[in-house]
Amino acid sequence: MRSRLLVIDNYDSFTFNLVQMFLQYDLDIWVFRSDKLALNQVSTLAPNYLLVSPGPKDPAHAGISIPIIREWHRQIPILGVCLGMQCINEVFQGRTVRAPIPRHGKVSAVHHDGQALFTGLPSPFTAARYHSLMVEVHAGALAVTARSDDGVIMGLSHPEFPLHGVQFHPESFMTETGFELIENFLRIGPLATPVRQAPRTVSPLTIH
Repeated sequence: MRSRLLVIDNYDSFTFNLVQMFLQYDLDIWVFRSDKLALNQVSTLAPNYLLVSPGPKDPAHAGISIPIIREWHRQIPILGVCLGMQCINEVFQGRTVRAPIPRHGKVSAVHHDGQALFTGLPSPFTAARYHSLMVEVHAGALAVTARSDDGVIMGLSHPEFPLHGVQFHPESFMTETGFELIENFLRIGPLATPVRQAPRTVSPLTIH
């Protein structure tokens, strides 16, 4: 039986680029729009992993994203990308504010702590940024795991639970280490030895 990934899609053009990355691993994948899934439906899906996607707005307009992170972060590995990381931060009393300089389609050097998502990755590595908002972390709630060369927070993790976020886009061709980061995330859960495969002829993907 394959492990199951639940994807919360915040109506973003990058969501299915991320999904295509995960489709190269031994996973069944469900994708739900962030306003099309009720919290009480999630346990029926029995996910082993949760991905909260980027999005064009802010955490206040991210549907179920904040409630599902709050409800499930103690139980399964969660990865938030861009807006998804901002939602993680707001669950733990952080703030989402305007970045000093918007970065859309820009590449930055990302310096990190070498732990969890960043295990075995060079520091720095180059990564693609598409954001005009950034996070301010509530003291002691989450660990800052990565920053860009201009000092903006690029990674967050919970010190106790398998909850991780990145502000940059691992799915972009401009990000050097996207698949390595995805595999590190999968190792946190039941897919302890992820093996990247050729795309499958029968898609294990369900979209709602």
